[in-house]
Amino acid sequence: MVNKTAVHSHRLTAEAFTAVGGRRYHYALLASLEEFGSSSQADLGRRCGFDRSDVAAMTNELVQAGHVERTQDPADRRRNIIAITPAGRSRLAEFDVVAADLQDAILAPLDAPERAELVRLLTRVLEYHTAIHGFPGERHSDA
Repeated sequence: MVNKTAVHSHRLTAEAFTAVGGRRYHYALLASLEEFGSSSQADLGRRCGFDRSDVAAMTNELVQAGHVERTQDPADRRRNIIAITPAGRSRLAEFDVVAADLQDAILAPLDAPERAELVRLLTRVLEYHTAIHGFPGERHSDA
């Protein structure tokens, strides 16, 4: 049941963001930069749960679109610092509308109290698994 629901959710998400010329990971990266401020590419990937090998390509797309800027970290020339641009903030506002509409579509069969209960339960499940396994994209050792 969880897997089948996730399949529907992923499909609807892909369709919704594609319809506005975006991708879900664009939204995640922009939202993270807006919430936490400029960040190294590696930290941004960890925070969003994306594999670091994919973050460079994702960031390249956002740089080309003018939604983020990439600069070399003056303290460590091997690191890139990513910052959201004014155009990126505008794009994020568009994505916020898409995400709200998408959530309404996915949760359409539930009334407001049921939605609140589902969010509460899913938060509990996520917190449980994050405490044990970390957030997707983070690397943990058993030491």
